[in-house]
Amino acid sequence: MAVCARLCGVGQSRSCRRRQRNNQQDQGSDSDMDEEEGEQIVGQRKTETGSRGGPGGVVATAGQSDARDYGSGHINRSCRDPTPSTGPPHPESLVDLPPELLVEIFSLLPGTVLPNVALVCRKFRQILNTETIWRKRCMEEFGMNEDLRKMEARGVSSQDLYVKLLHPYRHILGLWQPDIGPYGGLLNVVVDGLFVIGWMYLPPHDPRVEDPMRRRPLFRIHLLDCKKATVECMYGHRGPHKGDIQTVKKDEFSTKCNQTDYHRMPGGRQEEFRTWLEDEWGRTLEEIFHEHMQELILMKFIYTSQYDNCLTYRRIYLPPTMPSDLLKPGLFKGTYGSHGLEIVMLSFHGTSARATKLTGDPNVPAGQLTLDVDLSRPVILPELEQQRKIEELSQIVMRIHDEVQGEAEQQASGASATGRCAAEGACGGSSGAEAEEGDRGAASDSCQSGPEESNHSDDPLPFVLPLGVMARNEVYPRSCRKCFYGTGLIAGHGFTSPERTPGLFVLFDEDRFGFIWLELKSFSLYSRLTDHLDHAHAPSMERFEAMLRNMQSWTS
Repeated sequence: MAVCARLCGVGQSRSCRRRQRNNQQDQGSDSDMDEEEGEQIVGQRKTETGSRGGPGGVVATAGQSDARDYGSGHINRSCRDPTPSTGPPHPESLVDLPPELLVEIFSLLPGTVLPNVALVCRKFRQILNTETIWRKRCMEEFGMNEDLRKMEARGVSSQDLYVKLLHPYRHILGLWQPDIGPYGGLLNVVVDGLFVIGWMYLPPHDPRVEDPMRRRPLFRIHLLDCKKATVECMYGHRGPHKGDIQTVKKDEFSTKCNQTDYHRMPGGRQEEFRTWLEDEWGRTLEEIFHEHMQELILMKFIYTSQYDNCLTYRRIYLPPTMPSDLLKPGLFKGTYGSHGLEIVMLSFHGTSARATKLTGDPNVPAGQLTLDVDLSRPVILPELEQQRKIEELSQIVMRIHDEVQGEAEQQASGASATGRCAAEGACGGSSGAEAEEGDRGAASDSCQSGPEESNHSDDPLPFVLPLGVMARNEVYPRSCRKCFYGTGLIAGHGFTSPERTPGLFVLFDEDRFGFIWLELKSFSLYSRLTDHLDHAHAPSMERFEAMLRNMQSWTS
């Protein structure tokens, strides 16, 4: 603010400008123009006569009057060249620039700093009323183009749209996870036409994992009355109604419905349940023959409907992309048996690939690490006929699993032995370090031998599920690129007795992968979520990893 004031030659405060003006008057300055005349209205053109005629004279008059009024810097009129200039004078500050040039300059500034620019002087404040500036801000910062013409046809200016709607609610744009117990969810808040809308993303109907995502609006914010932004709840089947949004703290906000009677249906809870079931699962309860699945569905309806769209949301980010990643990280839809389809986030961390649940179930809730894949331990599949035997595949995976557990035990025992030696101060430090280095070297050798064998070719390899392994979706790829050892998280109802069980991670292509749960004899197929998601990329890998830790703590 002070830098901007110095550039404009207006001083740091109004009182400071008055003192400078009084000093100039005491020194014989013939300027008696008051402050109100000095801060002339932007774009006002005055026709002058005499030696100042022409366009250059208009700019010179405005610039000199502003300079005299604001006491521009350290310039003294008595030191100026008395010889009159025949050409346009050089601007001595930003205030002296033509209004059209200032409009171009201000149009390049971020909208968040324009309020500070308006505080510099009245001339700047009046220039900031130019629609061109705010139209460009709406287009560059929020991607609005054709929608601006619709708003202007309704009598809403680009400045009102930016100042009253887009700027106040910019902090809720992006991806969010609702706090709905173990079920979680995925909310995407976007500028959609003339509204800011919160879309709840729902997986396709089970088991069609490769179908596109479904969207349901939960709330919207608009400026249709031209006075202030209006928040409306979109939950239920009776149209928009009054709602509210509150910012709890950074990266967290809450929604509230002020007319929950709009969520009720004439047929009572039975009609609400049938409508919810058809929307959530695409079928009726009579078409679901599995008794355990019926119980899970009814439990989810009772739990989620009690919130009435009064929810708290926490910000989530898309994982950063690195050149060394096995495939592009992102969001995927996956099959989880009787729980239906769920959304996971695939990210890479060194030699590890991790899939974190964004939606969950009563056994393994949202936010938990559902898959942990060791990319340093590839698995070479046997011939196609041998792949059909579950015993053959289990033997290969369990051999790697035993090696991983053995190395973990050696590292734990080596660390405890090193701790005892350090405490006693009696053992040679070099022997402990050599032993630890030897363990690391052995582990490194075992990890490096596999990738050299498996990465020599990216040609598709034949793949088939072993007999006895249940697949929710029988239509799966019959060829794969690579396979790796990994573990999956399983637990009892209520996330009791959680444990990691060994399995096989199968990479089919850039948009699909699978996981064979050996203990459950089950196969999960995952397909990439292809929707374009703005305002969702993580600022850094550190922020993303901190978000993952927080997600696990929310549901642990």
